[in-house]
Amino acid sequence: MKIKNRNEIEEKYKWRLEDIVPSDEDWEVMFKQTEKLGKELGKFDGKLDKAENILECLRFDDEVNGKLERLYVYAKMRKDEDCSREKYLAMVERINNLLVDLSQKSAYIQPQLAANSKEFLSDLANRVEFQDYSYTLTLMAKNKEHTLSTQEEVILAKTGLFSGIFQEAFGMFDNLDISFKSFKNSEGQKVELSHGLYGLMLQSQSRSDRKKAFESMFGAYRDMINTVASLYTGNVKKNLFYSQARKYQNCLDRATSAEDVPVSVYEKLVKCIESSLSSLHKYLRYRRRQLGYKTLHLYDLHVPIVDGASKGVEYEEACETVKKALAPLGSEYAELLNSAFSDGWIDVQENKGKRSGAYSWGCYGVHPYVLLNYQKTTHDIFTIAHELGHAMHSYYSNENQPYAKAEYKIFVAEVASTVNEVLLLRYMLCDAKGEERKYLLSYLLDMFRTTVFRQTQFAQFEYTAHKYAEEGKPLNAQTLSDIYYKLNEKYYKTSGVVNDDLIRYEWARIPHFYNAFYVYKYATGLISAICIADNILEKGESAVNDYKRFLKAGGSMPPVEILKLAGVDLTSDAPYKQAMKIFDETLDELINTENQSARI
Repeated sequence: MKIKNRNEIEEKYKWRLEDIVPSDEDWEVMFKQTEKLGKELGKFDGKLDKAENILECLRFDDEVNGKLERLYVYAKMRKDEDCSREKYLAMVERINNLLVDLSQKSAYIQPQLAANSKEFLSDLANRVEFQDYSYTLTLMAKNKEHTLSTQEEVILAKTGLFSGIFQEAFGMFDNLDISFKSFKNSEGQKVELSHGLYGLMLQSQSRSDRKKAFESMFGAYRDMINTVASLYTGNVKKNLFYSQARKYQNCLDRATSAEDVPVSVYEKLVKCIESSLSSLHKYLRYRRRQLGYKTLHLYDLHVPIVDGASKGVEYEEACETVKKALAPLGSEYAELLNSAFSDGWIDVQENKGKRSGAYSWGCYGVHPYVLLNYQKTTHDIFTIAHELGHAMHSYYSNENQPYAKAEYKIFVAEVASTVNEVLLLRYMLCDAKGEERKYLLSYLLDMFRTTVFRQTQFAQFEYTAHKYAEEGKPLNAQTLSDIYYKLNEKYYKTSGVVNDDLIRYEWARIPHFYNAFYVYKYATGLISAICIADNILEKGESAVNDYKRFLKAGGSMPPVEILKLAGVDLTSDAPYKQAMKIFDETLDELINTENQSARI
């Protein structure tokens, strides 16, 4: 099938970025306005010890950041329409440079505010005129000891110019420089492996092809493991530098503190998932039996055990399915979905040069946007539901919170998207029978395996690597690979999975590791979403109202407290047990279904 050029795509399948900035010319005008405003950012320097100056400064900073946000989102999304367009590449670079420049100019604000007493900051947070900034000021008082002097903050702000170099270098290496050995597949065809093709190869019905792809992929990282280890070790030591500079106990403490999440939530997740590994092992033994193998290798974990991926689902039909699935969320939510589908929120079709994958994004004061590359499969229907979950979360947050409180923390960013996926899955299961039902049950189980179990394993690797650095232990290719190999053994060995030696190098291909302590949030996000979705289906309107309170809260309070609004307390064992109960029940149904089919 020929991929169309951007100008060949029907307008109804394109997003309407004019809602952000009417034209490129208007963008240039706003850019100059923002540059001019940015020059005034220093006018509050040395004056942030009086309430009236503080309020004016916070409002002015919001004004500048709001314009920067619009400029960046518009330029980046125009670029994503067709990444070959030099005009928008240049616009992105210009706004990035302006962002760095203005962040340096405003670097004094945080330390000078924090220089005030905790009592003064707490008093401001309780004043009516400061209501938009109450949470900001409360956090500032809470983290006062981690804020440095103005001079030190300016220096740290300047490190932003190169602090991402390890991540950038890994990205260049991983996307452009690494090469994988070609091989002949079971049909005698030469395979030139790539990252994208690797995922497809692991789903191949040919075990020899999966093995060859596995060996080609991890053999490449093995051959370059010292280079990757140097990059990752540099990134870990960078994190250690920032945690020590800001006087945190350790790197995990700094990472969780940045999101106002108790360290205990990370610890609770690891403890509960480790205690549930027997459920994972039961599922893997079932997978082994379905595939008909005496032993299961790591390259066997992704091959579908049920062929149920629908083909030929037109976009309009997919949208109707999503709307029906999300009907339990009420009429207001349904009306917003209709707006999303009809009012230029979504860029649907693939075109030449368009950014791959899918995302939801936007800026305050404008409806959210969704980028898709729709391919008419069951997976893509789930992608629509997922990205619209993000979009609705942003919509409700922005509509109900002031700018300073609207942006929700990354910790809860995957909750609303996954709630939608779970509701879609439950809806599709209602009428599903035979192979389709088995496919959907398998889909849920694999969602658990890859998001809860696998991401928790990743999180433990990160924790151990950073702990080594904090204790002065050597971090190198050998130690990092040994850490990962032992963790993989813990998660898989007792299920009869062969811990292939090459798997010790898997850590080297995970880009999320360069954003420390990010991956555990996928696990807590899915666990939260499972509980919320099931509460909605069981309790109806009351649970929906609780969930909307979560959506509307934005970033107005600690994310763990916001989740409690929706009935999920991640500081307790309850949500983890509820989620694992659903995993076990789903697995039992799949096994029973298979047993019944065998008897027939």
